[in-house]
Amino acid sequence: MLFKVAMTVALPHTISAEQAERLKAEERARAQQLQRSGTWRHLWRVAGRYANVSIFDVASAQELHDILSSLPLFPYMDVTVEALCRHPSSIHDDDR
Repeated sequence: MLFKVAMTVALPHTISAEQAERLKAEERARAQQLQRSGTWRHLWRVAGRYANVSIFDVASAQELHDILSSLPLFPYMDVTVEALCRHPSSIHDDDR
């Protein structure tokens, strides 16, 4: 199943710079691991914001929930999820 996921991060001002950098490094490592596995299929930054739009390829909504809630920055994210399906007018044979 494909899902479009929009994430906006809002770190509180009370987090130290060191803690923020540690969380960002952990998030980067986890995101890259999920991309290499094919689960986090696309990742785009939203220009001018601490936000991204991503495409996830998972077996179920529960799997997506488990992945998102395990992200190091999840406690500081506003997340919007939309399920996707193929469009009948698409000229592509696959979903890539």
